Amino acid sequence: MSHRTPFPPADTAIILAQLQSSYGWDELLALNEALADGAESADGIIEESAKFATGVLEDLNGSMDAVGAKVVDGRVKTAPGHQEAWRQLAEAGWIGLGHPAEYGGHEVPLSVWAAMQGLMDRSCMAMMLPALMISASKLIHAWAEQEIKEEWLPKIAAGEWGATICLSEPDAGSDLGAIRTRAVKDDNGDWRITGEKIWITYGDQDLTDRIGHCVLARDPDLPPGSAGLSLFLVPTKLEGEPDRNGVFTRRVEEKMGLKGSPTCAIGFENAKGFLMGEPGRGLSQMFVMITNMRLAVAIHGLGLASGATDTAWEYAAERKQGGPPGSPVPIIEHADVKRMLLDMRGRTEALRALIFAQANVVDIAAHTKDEAQKAEAEALASWLLPIVKTAGGEAAFDVSSMGVQVLGGAGYTREWPIEQNVRDARVLPVFEGTTGMQALDLVHRRVRKSDGAGLRAFLQVAREAAEASPVEEARHLSVALDLLEDGASRLRNMSGTDANAGATEFLSLAIATAQGWVAARLTAADMDGETGEQLKEAARFVLSNVERLARYHYDGALAGSARLSATA
Repeated sequence: MSHRTPFPPADTAIILAQLQSSYGWDELLALNEALADGAESADGIIEESAKFATGVLEDLNGSMDAVGAKVVDGRVKTAPGHQEAWRQLAEAGWIGLGHPAEYGGHEVPLSVWAAMQGLMDRSCMAMMLPALMISASKLIHAWAEQEIKEEWLPKIAAGEWGATICLSEPDAGSDLGAIRTRAVKDDNGDWRITGEKIWITYGDQDLTDRIGHCVLARDPDLPPGSAGLSLFLVPTKLEGEPDRNGVFTRRVEEKMGLKGSPTCAIGFENAKGFLMGEPGRGLSQMFVMITNMRLAVAIHGLGLASGATDTAWEYAAERKQGGPPGSPVPIIEHADVKRMLLDMRGRTEALRALIFAQANVVDIAAHTKDEAQKAEAEALASWLLPIVKTAGGEAAFDVSSMGVQVLGGAGYTREWPIEQNVRDARVLPVFEGTTGMQALDLVHRRVRKSDGAGLRAFLQVAREAAEASPVEEARHLSVALDLLEDGASRLRNMSGTDANAGATEFLSLAIATAQGWVAARLTAADMDGETGEQLKEAARFVLSNVERLARYHYDGALAGSARLSATA
């Protein structure tokens, strides 16, 4: 395997400055003493997780990509070094970060967990199992019987047992109402699960002693469609039983990227499961972890985008090309290269600010006792969720691709890590609901079928940020916000077909304005020194583009469906 140039060290000062100036941070710490105590360790968490990521995970990333995960004798075998890295990850306490303290975790604000996870993803996104496990643990914590919680949650937080989410099937991807996996009671009153699930990330692995699969399955005695789905925990092993619990690994998918992360097809053959929550409420119960899973996608994207950005800036400062004869200059001095670099940094830092803002308002909604504050936070969190998820997936791929462009031919080779980034990133706009699904969710659930609370909450905070910004470029945000509000109003009065045709463009309009919002906040933040200068330079570049992007996507959102007709 050839040598791979590592990413430059992460600028942890930027991460900490972004965290401390993020929307909702001060409000969150003021209302919850436990989270405020956890936030006091944020700087140490960020510094130490950066060291762990570069010292342990970065070397593993190359071997995981080159060797991948394979099925050997019916079980997944991970890449060399993966098991040892997992052991170190668990012993250092990183897996338990963000898990409930009552079950052995270390509670911190969600934004602090996001900062840690983003640093891990920057060095090795394929080591994504902890993000999946914290989402699964939220389901168990919310819906499982107390005995199950006490058995499983400490083991998950310690990294001794794994957990997955099992939704998709060969004929039921986005349409979960078509799920055919069955759950029936045997003569002893135990639930038995039979069916096939696909696209299960870490559906099998050799890192933990057992795995708990959170499975949506159909009770044949309940109505058809989503009303007949219930949620079960299906362990791969049962206490005191020598054999596996009717859970089988069918295959590991061969993929473009994330080769070290086993994406499995899993078969359940009369496997014993434990009902979580109420029969027939499985799909709605899943929403407990939807926010965390979609936020995790954005965090994965941030990790890849930040590594690509820092690599491109470092390369452009050292690589000399062009200039006066005999006196080549660093390519960063060329206008087009500087444009690309500013675009990369602007999108990366806007994404970071959006992730922290989303995490903070989710925490505020969960912990405040003030009903008005809760309602406002929930509305803003609901509006931002499809925006943050999509922005993260798109930034991961677009920024990494632009990094290849900055490096030129070098970026296309395996000598540089950005080549792998491009491959790993491509799945993120698909994970946890494609871009088109996020767009339909935004347009129909948050615009056409709602009272508009989320949009109103966003427009209010964004307009306040535009007015408070000290830079002239903030005027572009004000125009963009007017376009967003007008576009939403027009979409409400369109036919469903025309609204569907413009939904993805409207989502892009919403992303552009959200990026403008956090950029305006950064220009007004109390930051000094080189860190503040870098962030404010990137923020001004984002603001300089926001009106142009908004006008383009506004027109597309309202163009209707007639332009989509095609003839043979």
